[in-house]
Amino acid sequence: MLTLANDHLVVVKDNKIIEASYTLSLSEQRVLLACISQIDSKGTLQPENKFHVVASEIVDLMGLDRSNAYRDMKSAVDKLYNRSIKIDGEDSEMRWIYRKEYVKNEGKITLYFSPEIIPYLSQLSQKFTAYKLKYVAQFKSSYSIRLYEILVQWASVGLREVEVDWLREIFQVQDKYKTIKDFKKYIIDPSVADINDHSNLWVKYGQRKSGRIITHFQFQFGLKDKPKMLDHKRLTEEEINRQARPGETKAAVVARLTGSSVANDAKPGETFDQELQRKRDLAEVKRKLR
Repeated sequence: MLTLANDHLVVVKDNKIIEASYTLSLSEQRVLLACISQIDSKGTLQPENKFHVVASEIVDLMGLDRSNAYRDMKSAVDKLYNRSIKIDGEDSEMRWIYRKEYVKNEGKITLYFSPEIIPYLSQLSQKFTAYKLKYVAQFKSSYSIRLYEILVQWASVGLREVEVDWLREIFQVQDKYKTIKDFKKYIIDPSVADINDHSNLWVKYGQRKSGRIITHFQFQFGLKDKPKMLDHKRLTEEEINRQARPGETKAAVVARLTGSSVANDAKPGETFDQELQRKRDLAEVKRKLR
């Protein structure tokens, strides 16, 4: 049963799916994630393997209105059937599902994943992202789910800087919310609020400019069950010296107090910001080489 009590329901995706370009409504996301959470990500998945979603279970999982649950779920699947996804660096697109079946008197829908998408959902041993389905179950926007996945992908770091244009592309909103003000108002701010209100993460963000243009968003985040760390910009020199351990660099002290792991191997005399930039540059090189 897909209920919030089922902590074992885990969504696992290849990182290429996390950073792929596609459009899904919130209802489509909910049905899709409910099916993905049933996959054994380390096992073998065949095109003939079927995944069931019952309307009443979706209602319990997402806290939705029961009156039109099956109708809404069927409508979402009809749209999902025609949706495609494009992996970064590839010239082709693929579909999420290739077959759907309805059992109206049971309020049940059965989906079959497309052969092309299967390698990104099964037999995963590296470069994948996993999270519990219940952490996104109460989100109010499909973009919230996308942003959550992008952040939780870097959960061990707690910091991630992304290009505004890259977000627009993978969210498929190049022709919407063209001003940065609207992009923040309708996508970033509601998504951050969703994550803070309903998930296991806390998140805040800043922005970086190239000249007068905002080109990057800088996200800082962490698990809610851990104490929220200090903002490195608010740390005084006196506090850093007081908290320093024998032989510890200034950057390492700041990293420890702010909850960031990026400066654990800081070079002698290197500031927190210098270490952070070095790590970002390295991450960018690795991303391009994937």
